[in-house]
Amino acid sequence: MNGNAEASGNRFRDRRERKDGYDFLNEVLVRCPRCDGCATVTPHPGIPADENAVGAGSRLLHRRLRCTGCGFSKDRKADSAVVGSPVDPCFQRPVWLQASCCGSVLWAYNLRHLDLLKAYVQARLRERGELVPWAPMSLVERLPTWLKAAKNRTEILRTIKRLRSTAPAAE
Repeated sequence: MNGNAEASGNRFRDRRERKDGYDFLNEVLVRCPRCDGCATVTPHPGIPADENAVGAGSRLLHRRLRCTGCGFSKDRKADSAVVGSPVDPCFQRPVWLQASCCGSVLWAYNLRHLDLLKAYVQARLRERGELVPWAPMSLVERLPTWLKAAKNRTEILRTIKRLRSTAPAAE
């Protein structure tokens, strides 16, 4: 859960360093276009990191979609990455970690993203960090109201646990 928040016990402190979902795009778990299993979208290994930066405006994003289940692999360059929906911004594949919850869809790009949501939802005390000019709203401040509501906490945490159980084991 690095960067954006500190979570300890029943407290979540938003450090407001991240204002959107771009930090989660270094690994996105998606549905494989061939077998519908869990595939991973990562930065292309042959491209230097500084040329492959997410959120860099008009720079091309070089990504590789790879499925260890069926062996499918595809490389792609995207002109930009728009985050904020349960779809990978480069390949336009549905994210693996998504489920119906409280009349909406709970989703995450990867396990780090899911862990951040879990830490936020389970906290009884949610503290805002200092306002910084480059991040007028943090990622957690942009979360939908239903996800922030205490009345939905139990169902959301149950759904997060279920989603985590569907994620592939780390290689």
